[in-house]
Amino acid sequence: MQNEDPHQPPVLDEETIAFAQRVFQHTRAGHTGEMAQLLDMGLPPNLRNEKGDSLLMLACYHGHAELAQLLLERGGDPELANDRGQTPLAGAAFKGDARIVRLLLEQGANVNGSGPDGRTALMVSAMFNRTEIVELLVVHGADIHARDAQGLTAEAAARTMGAPDTPDQLAQLAKK
Repeated sequence: MQNEDPHQPPVLDEETIAFAQRVFQHTRAGHTGEMAQLLDMGLPPNLRNEKGDSLLMLACYHGHAELAQLLLERGGDPELANDRGQTPLAGAAFKGDARIVRLLLEQGANVNGSGPDGRTALMVSAMFNRTEIVELLVVHGADIHARDAQGLTAEAAARTMGAPDTPDQLAQLAKK
């Protein structure tokens, strides 16, 4: 059902809302087969929920590499940020999933992309002591010297968060 005011979002019926809820449940659960069928039927690969999380963001955040690959193959945008400015790459870095970080980088995700806060995936991985992901991002060209909106580098952000390993890791990488 459509609102009469073209500047307002459409009013959705219960059946449409239930369908959308199932789509996002399938995504969070990693139901690749079900999602492939829905995409074949015309489901937009960049569908977003009420928080701006795309299907790809949810698949990445919940560690579903096979589903993330499917969504990327079907046109999922690795740069589509949610309402907080977080990209799928930053979400995967936060969760510590190197396999998904690698997949996103191989599929063209911007290694130095950031949200309005200027925080890159490298900064996120460093803050949460994700040493393997720090190494992976740097190998793929992450800027060790980039600064967020507060002026912090990945190393400084990691030190601020009390990360035990990544500050020294980044200091060593910066010397190379």
